[in-house]
Amino acid sequence: MAKFIYKMENILGIKYKLEDQAKTSYGIARKKLMKEEERLFELITRLEEYQDKGKELRMQKLDIMKLKEYTEASEIVKEEIELQELAVKKAEQQVELARERLNAAMLERKTHEKLKENAREVFFLEVASGERKEIDELVSFRYNNPTN
Repeated sequence: MAKFIYKMENILGIKYKLEDQAKTSYGIARKKLMKEEERLFELITRLEEYQDKGKELRMQKLDIMKLKEYTEASEIVKEEIELQELAVKKAEQQVELARERLNAAMLERKTHEKLKENAREVFFLEVASGERKEIDELVSFRYNNPTN
C-alpha cells in the first residue's frame, strides 16, 4: 500500500514554529502589561498614602514644611501616574497586536492542517479507487477467460 506524503509538510512545520513564536511574544507582552499595571497600582497606592498623610498633617499642629513636602510628593506621583497610564496603554496595545498576530498564525496553521487533511482524504480515495479498479480487472479477467 502506498504511503501518504503531504507535499507542503515543511510549510506546515514552519506554521507551527510561527505559531509558537507568536505564543511566546504574546506571553511576553502579557507579562509586561501585568508588570506595568502593577507599577501603576503601586503609584496609586503611594499617592493615596501621601494624600492621607497630608490630611493627617492638616488635622494636627500645622507644619507647613511637611505639608508642602507631601503636597509636592503627591503632585510628582500624579505626574508619574499619568506617565504610567500611558505605559499601560502602550503595553495593552502591544498585547492586542501580539494577540492579533497569534490569531493570524493559528488561522494559517489550521488552514494548512485542513489542507493536509483534505489531501489525505483525496489520497485515500484514490488508493481505494485504484484497488477497486484492480479488483474489477481481476474479476473481469477471470470471468472473461475461463481456463479452468
